[in-house]
Amino acid sequence: MNTATFGALAEPHRLGMVELLRDGPLSVGDIADRLALGQPQASKHLRVLSDAGLVESEPVANRRIYKLRPEPLQEMDQWLSAFRASWEERLDRLDALLAEMQAKDDKRD
Repeated sequence: MNTATFGALAEPHRLGMVELLRDGPLSVGDIADRLALGQPQASKHLRVLSDAGLVESEPVANRRIYKLRPEPLQEMDQWLSAFRASWEERLDRLDALLAEMQAKDDKRD
């Protein structure tokens, strides 16, 4: 698991950029406008996302178009899946315990 992914996503503007790019590629200007950022500020955040491998850019005329790279997000999902499995097991045990307690209460009534 690449910790740079978490570091890049920890900043709210960068997370917002990733959420915007989930719907498709956008130019720096479009991203800046939608997040109410200056273009230089947006470019700096996009550089961090690019360095972390989360986005890639393509020059189109005088603009740079950014799009998400799925690999780092897939890697994060695989890493988190071990935690998901553990929590699902714990929640299943809690459900069983609550059902058992409810059945005991129902017998008392």
